[in-house]
Formats: sequence, structure tokens, C-alpha cells
Amino acid sequence: MEWKGRRQSSNVEDRRGAGGRSSRGGLRIPMGRGGMRRAGGGLGIGSIILILIVSWALGINPLTLLSGDTGSTGGGYEQQQTQNAAPANDETTAFVRTVLAETEDTWNGIFQAGGETYQEPTLVLFSGQVESACGFASSATGPFYCPGDQKVYLDTAFFQDLRQQFGASGDFAEAYVIAHEVGHHVQNLLGILPRFNQARQQMSEVEANRMSVRVELQADCFAGVWGKFTDQKGILEQGDLQEALNAAQQIGDDTLQRQSQGYVVPESFNHGTSAQRMEWFRRGFDSGDMNSCDTFSANL
Repeated sequence: MEWKGRRQSSNVEDRRGAGGRSSRGGLRIPMGRGGMRRAGGGLGIGSIILILIVSWALGINPLTLLSGDTGSTGGGYEQQQTQNAAPANDETTAFVRTVLAETEDTWNGIFQAGGETYQEPTLVLFSGQVESACGFASSATGPFYCPGDQKVYLDTAFFQDLRQQFGASGDFAEAYVIAHEVGHHVQNLLGILPRFNQARQQMSEVEANRMSVRVELQADCFAGVWGKFTDQKGILEQGDLQEALNAAQQIGDDTLQRQSQGYVVPESFNHGTSAQRMEWFRRGFDSGDMNSCDTFSANL
């Protein structure tokens, strides 16, 4: 991925060194954009919203799913006063800021083509632990998006775990992780996440898991749409697509459960199987069209 020398986003908060302590054990993986033209034509943003709402009209709080602990959400939230230091200038930070800028370019273009305005999210870099509008989280939670403050949270040490523990190496694999969380932000802007957060209160755990799979797969598809636009700009290199697909494969619910416990429990899946995650990322990448990402009416 030829990312160096490109625009870097200013929508980054660097909270590293703000007093967080390391708590990395037992990592649980989630999964969890110049002038752009809109590939694929089709419906505008308003029509997409209607289709998704009529299909299922669902969204979810990703922090709850990623941590597996409903107690980690909610609670009192106090904004840290020491979080606004300028982001470091190391290569990893530059990479994150560049990928975020590319997502901004893509989604600004897509929303503008649909007659809407894209509200850019903030990406928070943290180390060890962090407080968000969704509650407390440690590095063990993995990257997550909090709809309460419209921020993506990332401990960049996760990239090392991605490479070493899960065999998903490569800069585009790491970019996929960021694009997936930004995909949740897009869902939040479309009204999908708030509606499911409300609806899941009347759902059983199994029903909520099934619906959260659809939410997560759509975020994968949205990440693929971003990948398509990025490829059209000539940024991707040979092998990059395979890096992202490999990452999607390695973090499927079935693969993770087999690795951790030797067997799978399908009713507990909340992000999708390896095959599903690869399929929906590929759908978005091949089409470059949000209309291809209606996981809610799909037969999974």
C-alpha cells in the first residue's frame, strides 16, 4: 500500500502517555477516500437508509460486542483533560492518520454524491486503557467505535498482535481494521446503530448475536467499498487485497473459537464466520457501491 507522502487527517486525538497502564492479556479480536466519484450508480443515501430500515432497521454498540461485557458500556463518562497532545510523528501514527484521511476522502465523496454531508469521525490513539462515551475499555477489547462520541478507538499495539498472533500481516490488513471501524461510523450516521441499540433491548442474546453479525458484516462491506475507491486512486499494490481478505479470514468467529477452545458455538457468533467476513469485504471491494452492502435482507 503506497501510503507515504499522502494527506494525513487532523481528526486524531493522541491519548497515549495520559496515564493508562498496560493490560494486554487475553486479547479478543473484533471483527470491531480528492474528488471522488461514486462508483456503481444506484440509490442515494436516503434510499439506502430506507432500504436498510425496512429490511431490519438495526445497529449495535460495537464496544459491547467486542468486549463481550455489557457492563463495560454506559456508566459515567468524564472527558480526560490530558488527551489533546499533538499526535506523535512516528511511522505508525503517520500511517493511521493517512488511512483515516483516505476514509474521509471516500465517504465525503459518497455522501456528497447522495446529496448528504459526511460527518468525519475522530480517531483516538491510546495505550493500555481508555475511557470513552461507551465506558471503559482496555487494549484487550481491540479497536472499537463508540457511537456515543462518534470516535474510533485504537491501541496501535493491536497491529503487532494482528501480525504475530493471528498471521494477518501487511499494511492493508491494518488499514482494513481502521476502515471497518469507520464503517460502523457510517452505520451510525445512517441511523442503523441507534435503531438496533434500541431494538436489542427486546431481543434474546441469541437474536441479538444474529443481528449483530449482520451489522458487522455490513461494516466489512463498507470497508471493502473504501478499498475499491482506494484502489482506483492507485494506492494499492499487488497482494494488498489478499492481505485484507486474510485478515478477515483470521478474525472470523468460527476460526477464533476453534483456535481458543477447539470447537465452535454458532449461536454465540456476533461478527460472522471467516467465509462471511471475506465474502462481504469482497462484495464491497468488487462493487464500490453501498447498495451491495445490504446484509439485513441477505440470506446468511
